[in-house]
Amino acid sequence: MEIKYTLTKEIAQKIGGKVCMRGHIHALRKMGKIAFIVLRDRSGLIQVLVRDKELLTKISGLTLETAISVVGVLQTQPHNNQIELEAQVIETLSYVADTLPIEINKSSRVDDLALSTMLDYRTITHRAEKTKAIFKIEAAICHAFRSFLSENEFVEIHSPKIVSTGTEGGAQLFAVNYFGRKAYLAQSPQFYKQMMVGAFERVFEIGPVYRAEEHDTTRHLNEYISMDFEMGFIESEQDLINLQTKLLQYIFQYLSKTCLEEIALYEAIVPEITTIPQITHKDAILLLENKYKWTSNEKNKLGNVVVDLDPDAEKLLSEHFYKYENSEFVYITKYPRAIRPFYAMPEDELSKSFDLLFRGLEVTTGGQRIHKYDELVDIMRERNLEVEKFTDYLQCFKYGMPPHGGLAIGLERLAKQLLNLSSVKLASLFPRDINRLTP
Repeated sequence: MEIKYTLTKEIAQKIGGKVCMRGHIHALRKMGKIAFIVLRDRSGLIQVLVRDKELLTKISGLTLETAISVVGVLQTQPHNNQIELEAQVIETLSYVADTLPIEINKSSRVDDLALSTMLDYRTITHRAEKTKAIFKIEAAICHAFRSFLSENEFVEIHSPKIVSTGTEGGAQLFAVNYFGRKAYLAQSPQFYKQMMVGAFERVFEIGPVYRAEEHDTTRHLNEYISMDFEMGFIESEQDLINLQTKLLQYIFQYLSKTCLEEIALYEAIVPEITTIPQITHKDAILLLENKYKWTSNEKNKLGNVVVDLDPDAEKLLSEHFYKYENSEFVYITKYPRAIRPFYAMPEDELSKSFDLLFRGLEVTTGGQRIHKYDELVDIMRERNLEVEKFTDYLQCFKYGMPPHGGLAIGLERLAKQLLNLSSVKLASLFPRDINRLTP
């Protein structure tokens, strides 16, 4: 049987009527012969007026966050025309057993919390309006991602998260004991996306991925939500870029329609995308070195000295394209093969791969993949990978794979940049990093 009670978003249609409302005590003011409760449910806040002597006695011992049910009459306050509920019956559904460690009903107090405190008390801080807003926005992003791709004939898949080998040959892997055998948590659904292109041509997935990176920064998580798609019969990586541009337009338009209140809490500006500029990796390096005096001399995992873009470079490039092309996004294309995964489609010493920067942070990595079996095996051997360990992955390439490619968007990073959060950990429901395994 469906439980019938009224939400705060429904009260305007029920003024003068008797209703039952349920939620937590968000605020409580006792003023002698009357009291005011601010009741918080999933859709908002409403003031509850308590006049009855028995009810005043009943609520005298209640504290913030107590779960209650209130039966009463909805009425309009004459002095400010706001709707309030005059209580006739109050039932305590669950008492608070301890003193609240955080004043979650005061946004300024929540905003001033240290990151460690915010995360240590995650089950409580999720009740704060601004914190909840992050995850309502992320839910909307996932909904829009799923809707757009479904409308464009992509099939949603759910790939295994326990795998026998890594997508990049064993780097940054979490090992697990799988009934006496060594297995790993999946770094990416990459292999399975490619396999399924052979079956469905177009696939997508939203799911967790795991990276054993020893970083404790504002931009790294060891478990995060990856929004992936892969598509077959493409001409080049530009097909992927064109589709993602339309996808982002769709996502941001959807957010502007459905999450205005949540976005307003952060005073965030939702980007309006027409086109997204592109710059090759080589030209990006030249621009950074010549105009901004940036230098890098890092070695990649193969030991080759290859200039890659560090966080400072990403910020400088984003600032440049915002200043000169009024774009908060920029694609970096044609990365050197040596700093891309083995399956990236080569183009001489470069690759048909790309990253997407959003307000100074990489939020997408993608590109065209190698689709011919012999070429893929040759490059794996060139990278000193044990081909035998990739037998299952390679199987589909033996039997005719179309030209294909795809990309992955980091959900938490996208939300972080959209809302200008200080750390990506704030955009993770229960973040996992090198130091944090609870709550």
